Amino acid sequence: MDVQYTFKRYEKKYILSHEQYQYLYKKLQEYMEPDLYGRYTICNIYFDTDDFALIRKSIEKPAYKEKFRMRSYGVVTREADVFAEIKKKFKGVVYKRRVDTHWDSFLEFIKKGGDTQEPVSEDVHSATEMREFIRRYDIKPKVFLAYDREAFAGIEDSEIRLTFDKNIRWRDYDLNLYTDDSGMPVQPGENSVIMEIKVPYAIPLWLTKILSENQLYPGSFSKYGTCYTNFLANKIFAEREE
Repeated sequence: MDVQYTFKRYEKKYILSHEQYQYLYKKLQEYMEPDLYGRYTICNIYFDTDDFALIRKSIEKPAYKEKFRMRSYGVVTREADVFAEIKKKFKGVVYKRRVDTHWDSFLEFIKKGGDTQEPVSEDVHSATEMREFIRRYDIKPKVFLAYDREAFAGIEDSEIRLTFDKNIRWRDYDLNLYTDDSGMPVQPGENSVIMEIKVPYAIPLWLTKILSENQLYPGSFSKYGTCYTNFLANKIFAEREE
């Protein structure tokens, strides 16, 4: 399967009830089909500074924000290929670069502050951006986040993508991609589903009509941001008070 390593697109998120999800799921069958991967579990390790500077800045909703994570599709072996990703957002446009890597070797690369002779990627631009990011921030693994995803692509235009994420969970221990995918719930509400529309241009009219008919409007929801705000911030404060 072809793997996309660079992205530039608009992303809109919607928090759905289970009933809204079921309705939209059926309605979209006319226009969309499961993508190459269909249903799968995404596992992420989010990296941050000791004082969580990256996510604290992100939840302030600045014009520019960035995140760093390592990602696998499902639980993998320690020796398996995984992705290292920088995700940036500027004035509503999302940019993402990713490279193939291995868990241990990339962790060593981070510990050395990006100063190694080994190539990070054959993509010079991605390699340079990774090195600059790691040299700029003293990042470490901070949070494991996983969720179960259903992904769809437009039948007439495969660049139109739509995903449903459920069972969002997190932990701040066993920070790797090869132990398991268990964790505590991060859901914004019981049985809620996060829908995300990803397009390189404006949302098509047929999809806009479906959203309007069901009075669905984009909202702000960050999995890592919600995890930090609702759980980690309180935990950090409590630990400092002890």
